Amino acid sequence: MRILIQRVKKASVTIDNHIKSSIEKGLLILVGICDDDNLEDILWLVKKAVNLRIFDDEKGVMNLSVLDTGGDILAVSQFTLMASTKKGNRPSYIKAAAPEVSVPLYETFCRELTKAMNKEIQTGVFGADMKVELINDGPVTIFIDSKNRE
Repeated sequence: MRILIQRVKKASVTIDNHIKSSIEKGLLILVGICDDDNLEDILWLVKKAVNLRIFDDEKGVMNLSVLDTGGDILAVSQFTLMASTKKGNRPSYIKAAAPEVSVPLYETFCRELTKAMNKEIQTGVFGADMKVELINDGPVTIFIDSKNRE
Protein backbone atom coordinates (compact mmCIF):
# COMPACT_ATOMS: atom_id res chain seq x y z
CA MET A 1 0.00 0.00 0.00
CA ARG A 2 1.26 3.42 -0.87
CA ILE A 3 0.14 6.77 0.45
CA LEU A 4 1.02 10.27 -0.58
CA ILE A 5 0.51 12.71 2.27
CA GLN A 6 0.20 16.43 1.64
CA ARG A 7 0.00 18.98 4.43
CA VAL A 8 -2.78 21.32 3.34
CA LYS A 9 -4.37 24.62 4.32
CA LYS A 10 -7.52 23.24 2.70
CA ALA A 11 -8.56 20.48 0.30
CA SER A 12 -11.73 19.25 -1.36
CA VAL A 13 -13.12 16.55 -3.65
CA THR A 14 -15.68 17.47 -6.30
CA ILE A 15 -17.69 14.88 -8.23
CA ASP A 16 -20.05 15.92 -11.05
CA ASN A 17 -19.67 19.59 -10.09
CA HIS A 18 -20.75 18.85 -6.49
CA ILE A 19 -18.35 19.15 -3.54
CA LYS A 20 -18.42 15.73 -1.89
CA SER A 21 -15.89 16.44 0.89
CA SER A 22 -13.73 19.27 2.12
CA ILE A 23 -11.35 20.03 4.96
CA GLU A 24 -9.45 22.98 6.28
CA LYS A 25 -5.97 22.60 7.85
CA GLY A 26 -4.83 19.00 7.89
CA LEU A 27 -3.75 16.18 5.61
CA LEU A 28 -4.80 15.12 2.13
CA ILE A 29 -3.91 11.43 1.86
CA LEU A 30 -3.93 9.76 -1.55
CA VAL A 31 -4.16 5.96 -1.23
CA GLY A 32 -2.91 3.30 -3.66
CA ILE A 33 -3.61 -0.38 -3.01
CA CYS A 34 -2.03 -3.54 -4.44
CA ASP A 35 -3.17 -7.18 -4.32
CA ASP A 36 -1.02 -8.28 -1.42
CA ASP A 37 -1.92 -5.43 0.94
CA ASN A 38 -3.54 -6.40 4.21
CA LEU A 39 -4.58 -5.12 7.64
CA GLU A 40 -0.94 -4.98 8.80
CA ASP A 41 -0.13 -2.52 5.97
CA ILE A 42 -3.18 -0.43 6.85
CA LEU A 43 -2.44 -0.23 10.57
CA TRP A 44 1.22 0.65 9.99
CA LEU A 45 0.36 3.41 7.51
CA VAL A 46 -2.43 4.85 9.66
CA LYS A 47 -0.10 5.05 12.65
CA LYS A 48 2.57 6.72 10.51
CA ALA A 49 0.14 9.20 8.95
CA VAL A 50 -1.54 10.45 12.12
CA ASN A 51 1.72 10.68 14.08
CA LEU A 52 3.91 12.19 11.35
CA ARG A 53 5.36 15.39 12.80
CA ILE A 54 5.00 17.75 9.84
CA PHE A 55 3.13 20.69 11.38
CA ASP A 56 4.93 23.70 12.84
CA ASP A 57 5.18 24.21 16.58
CA GLU A 58 5.29 27.67 18.21
CA LYS A 59 8.95 28.01 17.12
CA GLY A 60 8.20 27.24 13.46
CA VAL A 61 9.76 23.77 13.66
CA MET A 62 7.92 20.79 12.13
CA ASN A 63 7.35 19.04 15.42
CA LEU A 64 3.57 18.45 15.61
CA SER A 65 1.30 15.79 14.14
CA VAL A 66 -2.21 16.16 12.74
CA LEU A 67 -3.39 14.70 16.07
CA ASP A 68 -1.49 17.39 17.99
CA THR A 69 -2.98 20.20 15.90
CA GLY A 70 -6.56 18.92 15.78
CA GLY A 71 -6.39 19.02 12.00
CA ASP A 72 -8.59 17.08 9.59
CA ILE A 73 -7.92 14.32 7.07
CA LEU A 74 -9.25 13.82 3.55
CA ALA A 75 -8.44 10.33 2.20
CA VAL A 76 -8.81 9.72 -1.55
CA SER A 77 -8.29 6.44 -3.39
CA GLN A 78 -5.81 6.76 -6.25
CA PHE A 79 -4.83 3.63 -8.15
CA THR A 80 -2.24 5.58 -10.17
CA LEU A 81 0.03 5.58 -7.09
CA MET A 82 0.69 1.95 -7.99
CA ALA A 83 2.03 2.90 -11.45
CA SER A 84 5.14 1.23 -12.75
CA THR A 85 7.21 3.33 -15.15
CA LYS A 86 10.07 0.86 -15.50
CA LYS A 87 9.44 0.12 -19.17
CA GLY A 88 8.46 2.58 -21.87
CA ASN A 89 6.58 5.83 -21.44
CA ARG A 90 3.11 4.51 -20.71
CA PRO A 91 2.66 3.66 -17.01
CA SER A 92 1.54 0.15 -16.16
CA TYR A 93 -1.07 -0.26 -13.43
CA ILE A 94 -0.76 -4.03 -13.17
CA LYS A 95 0.25 -3.68 -9.50
CA ALA A 96 -3.00 -1.88 -8.63
CA ALA A 97 -5.54 -4.16 -6.95
CA ALA A 98 -8.88 -4.81 -8.61
CA PRO A 99 -11.92 -3.15 -6.99
CA GLU A 100 -13.04 -6.35 -5.24
CA VAL A 101 -9.74 -6.25 -3.31
CA SER A 102 -9.09 -2.54 -3.08
CA VAL A 103 -12.54 -1.25 -2.06
CA PRO A 104 -12.67 -3.20 1.24
CA LEU A 105 -9.04 -2.26 2.00
CA TYR A 106 -9.66 1.43 1.25
CA GLU A 107 -12.78 1.40 3.44
CA THR A 108 -10.84 -0.29 6.25
CA PHE A 109 -8.05 2.28 5.88
CA CYS A 110 -10.61 5.09 6.25
CA ARG A 111 -12.26 3.44 9.29
CA GLU A 112 -8.87 2.99 10.96
CA LEU A 113 -8.00 6.65 10.28
CA THR A 114 -11.31 7.67 11.87
CA LYS A 115 -10.49 5.56 14.94
CA ALA A 116 -6.95 6.92 15.21
CA MET A 117 -8.16 10.52 14.85
CA ASN A 118 -11.10 9.96 17.21
CA LYS A 119 -13.28 11.89 14.73
CA GLU A 120 -14.72 11.39 11.27
CA ILE A 121 -12.39 11.83 8.35
CA GLN A 122 -13.51 12.97 4.90
CA THR A 123 -13.25 10.76 1.83
CA GLY A 124 -13.59 10.66 -1.90
CA VAL A 125 -15.67 8.06 -3.74
CA PHE A 126 -13.80 4.96 -4.86
CA GLY A 127 -13.62 4.72 -8.65
CA ALA A 128 -15.34 8.06 -9.27
CA ASP A 129 -13.99 10.75 -11.57
CA MET A 130 -12.91 13.15 -8.85
CA LYS A 131 -11.54 16.66 -9.04
CA VAL A 132 -9.23 17.18 -6.09
CA GLU A 133 -8.32 20.72 -5.11
CA LEU A 134 -5.79 21.62 -2.47
CA ILE A 135 -3.59 24.32 -1.14
CA ASN A 136 -0.41 22.51 -0.18
CA ASP A 137 1.02 24.13 2.94
CA GLY A 138 4.78 24.51 2.68
CA PRO A 139 4.70 22.64 0.36
CA VAL A 140 5.00 19.47 2.40
CA THR A 141 4.49 16.20 0.49
CA ILE A 142 5.60 12.80 1.80
CA PHE A 143 5.40 9.42 0.06
CA ILE A 144 5.20 6.25 2.19
CA ASP A 145 5.16 2.67 0.92
CA SER A 146 4.22 -0.06 3.40
CA LYS A 147 6.37 -2.54 1.46
CA ASN A 148 9.46 -0.31 1.72
CA ARG A 149 9.56 0.80 5.36
CA GLU A 150 12.49 3.21 5.41
